[in-house]
Amino acid sequence: MTIPVLEALGKPADIGRIHGERYAQQIQRFAAERVERAGQALWVGQDRPRADVIALAEDCLAAHELYSPALTAELRAMAEASGLSPAEMLVVSGFTDFVDTAFATFGGQSAAPAQADNCTAMIVPGARSATGQPLFAQTWDMHETATEHVFVLRGAPDDGPAFTVFTSRGCLGMIGMNEAGITIGINNLTGNDGRIGVTWNFVVREVLAQTDFAAAEARLAEADLAGAHNYLLVGPEGQGLNIEAMSTRQAVTRLDNEVIVHTNHCRAEATCAVERPRQPEVQAHSEKRLARAEALLAGADLIDIETLAAVTRDTQAICYPPTPITKMTTCGAVIADPAARRLWALRGLPSEQQYEAFDVAGAAAATR
Repeated sequence: MTIPVLEALGKPADIGRIHGERYAQQIQRFAAERVERAGQALWVGQDRPRADVIALAEDCLAAHELYSPALTAELRAMAEASGLSPAEMLVVSGFTDFVDTAFATFGGQSAAPAQADNCTAMIVPGARSATGQPLFAQTWDMHETATEHVFVLRGAPDDGPAFTVFTSRGCLGMIGMNEAGITIGINNLTGNDGRIGVTWNFVVREVLAQTDFAAAEARLAEADLAGAHNYLLVGPEGQGLNIEAMSTRQAVTRLDNEVIVHTNHCRAEATCAVERPRQPEVQAHSEKRLARAEALLAGADLIDIETLAAVTRDTQAICYPPTPITKMTTCGAVIADPAARRLWALRGLPSEQQYEAFDVAGAAAATR
């Protein structure tokens, strides 16, 4: 299964328009599904009408505009090109943060849904890497209907560095790298402290708009977050960190000489305090994937791209087909070498697909 690639250049609105026009029908279908889910008790604690979901998304638009006018322009242009409202597009793009906002706003009381359990990510420090520089990898797990929407967006903005992101139709960006070597990945977390704020995909793209690691870290810290996500940042000169970022508090782990692995449960005391209760089987699944990835990496001498690819393909815990009831599955995966400005991506189960390589440093030239 070849991963589709979309190239876009110009002003933010141009990039959004190109994205929206190319995938208009698919985005409309994805939007209908995600807006419906955002009003279901399974996701937000109680059933709410579509009008309530859209009104809440409209309230969130102002926070996005304040944080990044450029990306808001891209979102609005994508919405117009695909025949949706900006509020609908916001739900499509930032769904897993938006449901945290909806859960808190609508007064939900239930445990986090099993469908919120997704992604196994890792940063390898230079001391453990075959290249002598940090490496990154992660799977992206979601309900199986999301697999068809996965693609690679290679952007060359007029006002910032070129970037290559693994993403889904209607989403500004999920996992990626820019031509400066700044790399970002994500794990979903589920918070009780959701609020009107900025969804995670805006943070990903704002990080990729920076050209040095300190600025990228600062840009993440400046976001008034709508919901909970774990962010993994890697730089081209040995930098790396993991941030459990809830709406109201954060816990930062800096890369040293040990591999960092993260799945979908909070590990810091501060963030655990505002984590939405998790079903026992969901917690066990996240802990199993964490332990399995740590064990596989601990057993390796020097870790290279092939080692990381093998971890993402592990069928004992990390790479799995659609589950019987929730239909959660591994929808794709990414591996990155920031120092080399190279990223590998695939769509579907890593155990059944081949990675495709992308030279990120050449994204601007190739697109322009």
